Amino acid sequence: MKQPNILWICTDQQRFDTLGCTGNSFVETPNIDHLAANGVLFENAFSQSTVCTPSRASFLTGRYPRTTRCRQNGQNIPEDEVLVTRLLADNGYGCGLSGKLHISACHPSATFAGERRINDGYHQFHWSHHPENSWPTNEYIQWVRAKGKEYNPQPYEGSRYVQIGPDAADHQTTWCAEMAVQFIEANEEYDSPWLFSVNMFDPHHPFNPPMDYLQRYLDRLDEIPLPNYVEGELDSKTYVQRFDHHGAYGMPKLYPYSKMIASDHRLLTAAYWAMVDLIDVQVGRMLEALERTGQLDNTIVIFMSDHGELLGDHGVYLKGPFFYEPSVHVPLIISYPGHYGRGTRVTDLVELVDLAPTLLEAAGLPKHPGMQGKSLGKLLTGEASDADSGEKHRDDIYCEHYNASSKQDGVGGFATMVRTERYKLAVYHQKGEGELYDLAEDPNESVNLWNAPEAAAIQMEMMVRLCDRMAETVDPLPVRLSGW
Repeated sequence: MKQPNILWICTDQQRFDTLGCTGNSFVETPNIDHLAANGVLFENAFSQSTVCTPSRASFLTGRYPRTTRCRQNGQNIPEDEVLVTRLLADNGYGCGLSGKLHISACHPSATFAGERRINDGYHQFHWSHHPENSWPTNEYIQWVRAKGKEYNPQPYEGSRYVQIGPDAADHQTTWCAEMAVQFIEANEEYDSPWLFSVNMFDPHHPFNPPMDYLQRYLDRLDEIPLPNYVEGELDSKTYVQRFDHHGAYGMPKLYPYSKMIASDHRLLTAAYWAMVDLIDVQVGRMLEALERTGQLDNTIVIFMSDHGELLGDHGVYLKGPFFYEPSVHVPLIISYPGHYGRGTRVTDLVELVDLAPTLLEAAGLPKHPGMQGKSLGKLLTGEASDADSGEKHRDDIYCEHYNASSKQDGVGGFATMVRTERYKLAVYHQKGEGELYDLAEDPNESVNLWNAPEAAAIQMEMMVRLCDRMAETVDPLPVRLSGW
């Protein structure tokens, strides 16, 4: 059987509830909805970190953040980590990328040429970490300038928090898709399998959609729901949440929830959704290119995000050591016509760390011995297995945040989380603080049961579960060779 191509679309900082197929009645996402209708939508997919670098290093290697040693933004992934793209490239796949990779330090203060790379397997590397002109090697900026234009978003009149970005034709999301379309077209006449990663920066802040995409929301601003925040809920929450309530990452000028009014919240949500709408249009372009070149039926298409966005929920914007559903619950859709389920919705708990072994299995390759994820193959094909036997793909979800953001007194939050179908426990290490939620009784995660006497038994059970999951992240490498 011919090995499948892989079109791997990964957005940045996109919540699960931002698509029509996941219940959002405001957004316009017909192309992604169509992908779900013809593939498998995972209703309970979760990231292994709430920030970019640890999450991306995790799902690219199939290993947990603390195992990859890539635990925070601003770190370099070690040279000896093995990416699934490298394994595929070593076995005949032609691999390309557009947009960001972000598994190494990627800040102008740390790098002058762009992102440092390991042997990642990408033969074509159209790199643009973000749209701003921070590096001369930002290919998106080169593309915009070749059109005789400059990247220059403007403040939206009357708002301190929303900007108006380039027209859709000049947007970084569009450029990422354009590079993918060119790659797809270039492979039309070749038999060798390929993988292309489309890693657009949107809908990551700053919130700067094209004006015509924002416009459709402006007449409906009063209908847009306000963030999920209960006045006084911070009293029972952690130190870092109270800290970031007055500015994301502890920075008073960066989306300070405490200084915003209702119209600010609604406009920010509108801008965020408008960026998702643009993503959908570009997903449509890529799917059309696959169909036009006759490659759709032999291509696995993945749509996902690396982590979520709080968007004002619980009184905080952006991200940090917060394990609320909007932070860790991400969209995940996988389509492979004729091979995977069509219009299937999977309710099992799955982790993004499961993707790397899934792709190796789909390509007919063995799982790398260092991988800790579990293939989603049986859930995708609908084979009689987990569900029929009464067993689930996973009993719980594990997520980490190690000194990655929201720094207070120079130290970021050290926190870990475990989540079952019903309960969620987050522990803020060295602080004596934590969170415990009953997701059945309190799906909005407003009532912290950490100090509730009636929840003590559940808390202990979840603590044991968390310890077990942390123990399971021990590196399986080097492999054991004998009995002693």
